[in-house]
Amino acid sequence: MVHWILCSLLAAIGFLVTGCASLRTANHEASEERAAERRAEAHAHYMAGAMTENPDEALKEYYQAVLLDPSDQALILEVARQFAENKQTEKALEVLRNAAAQPDASGAIYTRLGLLYSQAGKLDQAIAANRIAIKKSPDSFAAYQNLFLNYMQKKQPREARAVLDEAAHRSDTGFDFLIGLSELYANLSRRASASQRESAKTNALEVLRRAEKIQPATPSAQLQLAESFDALGDYSRAADLYLELLKRLPNVPLVRDHVRAKLTEIYLRGEDHKRAVEQLQGIVRDDPTNPQPYYFLGRIAAQDNKPEEAVEYLSKAVLLNKDFDQAYYELAVAQIGLNKTSDALATLQKARERFPQSFINEYLTALAFTHQKAYTEAIQHFTAAEVIASAKDTNRLDHVFYFEVGSAHERKGEYEEAEKYFEKSLQLSPSFAEAKNYLGYMWAEHGIKLEKARELIEKAVKAEPKNAAYLDSLGWVLFKLNQPKQAIEYILKAIELSKEPDATVYDHLGDTYAALNQAEKAREAWRKSLDLEPNDQVRKKLESRAGK
Repeated sequence: MVHWILCSLLAAIGFLVTGCASLRTANHEASEERAAERRAEAHAHYMAGAMTENPDEALKEYYQAVLLDPSDQALILEVARQFAENKQTEKALEVLRNAAAQPDASGAIYTRLGLLYSQAGKLDQAIAANRIAIKKSPDSFAAYQNLFLNYMQKKQPREARAVLDEAAHRSDTGFDFLIGLSELYANLSRRASASQRESAKTNALEVLRRAEKIQPATPSAQLQLAESFDALGDYSRAADLYLELLKRLPNVPLVRDHVRAKLTEIYLRGEDHKRAVEQLQGIVRDDPTNPQPYYFLGRIAAQDNKPEEAVEYLSKAVLLNKDFDQAYYELAVAQIGLNKTSDALATLQKARERFPQSFINEYLTALAFTHQKAYTEAIQHFTAAEVIASAKDTNRLDHVFYFEVGSAHERKGEYEEAEKYFEKSLQLSPSFAEAKNYLGYMWAEHGIKLEKARELIEKAVKAEPKNAAYLDSLGWVLFKLNQPKQAIEYILKAIELSKEPDATVYDHLGDTYAALNQAEKAREAWRKSLDLEPNDQVRKKLESRAGK
């Protein structure tokens, strides 16, 4: 009897279990069916929105789509983007918050939520959302980037730095993650305090070297790596990567020309003119009608004291681009350096006809006339340059400018004007030795203000004790002060240190020996002076003492 009852109970229980299982299966199938219906309806709303030309109607349809299917995270992200682009930030936030409430919400949902909170100025909510995004998707760079920017917006650089350090400690990151992280460290370096700047830059380079070890396979990734090293100041590594890229892509003109231009910048920055010229000549071979490489080749030649090459290259730059104003001025400078002042004036006249009146044109024209000893014309153009700069850019009116103006007045014989400009030059730069020497020598030559002249020249000699011109000036002012014994020492030293013999210095030597009653040495010095440069006054001195 008991056995039968037990069997009956077990049978009943089995029936109930089987019945419950069948019920759960039925309910699940019904749920899946309803979910499928909702997805289909959501898709229909999304398609209706995509097909309408009315933006407001489209957004309404999109909103209905995400309400019907909050599990489609790709759809949610797209709809949130649409709302945000249409300046409906709150609606976008609502869509994302609803999605974030789902148990399986992804890191991408929280990352976008954090971004929109940030754009809405809700930084605390943004920080919280980005923290969750990092937990859910620790390999997502975007969440770290957003969180870093949130702290920077809150002016909390320590917390921002901690975010980057946290990201840097991850070992499962890819190339793009590391490149992005390096850029954020570089960003922090530019904005950090002086004490933090260098360490942030060091971290940026360390992360970049980790990215390099991954060995980027694509040329675009290698180019990105090279650009990053270049931006961080590791020019040597950047140059190596650029050179490797040139070997990989010799027949891709846009990349090749860009890389060569970057290499040129690096080599010029490091004053490696030889390698810079190699790259520029490569650009010229591939694109002989490009004026830019000729311009830089001309500038390098000028810096390397090769004025003939500079004129050749800069002439080509002007020929290929007649609107390249700076090339005209660089060409004129090179022509003046070759003492081809007529050519320089012709170049500057062409520029004057093509471009508005400018300080640089007037200034260079003045220098060209100075070299021609046409001091009246030089002063006229110096004056025009001063007027232009006074109205537009007073920084151009520096101590060198006023020194040149003073020199032109002195050579024209306008000594009071020259003194005024030399003193103005020294007011702007009290340590400018050349102006001290010139003004002191001018006074000594005319026998005026001799003590002040001596004081100025002594300061110039102290600044440059091996400058032959300054030593001669000091000897000459001592001669004028009737101190020939002291003078002779400085004049002889000037001759010893001169790169080339100077007629004026030997004339001074002759006068000083004559004052010391050393007639033969005086005649020898004057003869050397005449051998170097004919001069009637020196000849008369030599002839008057021929029998003595």
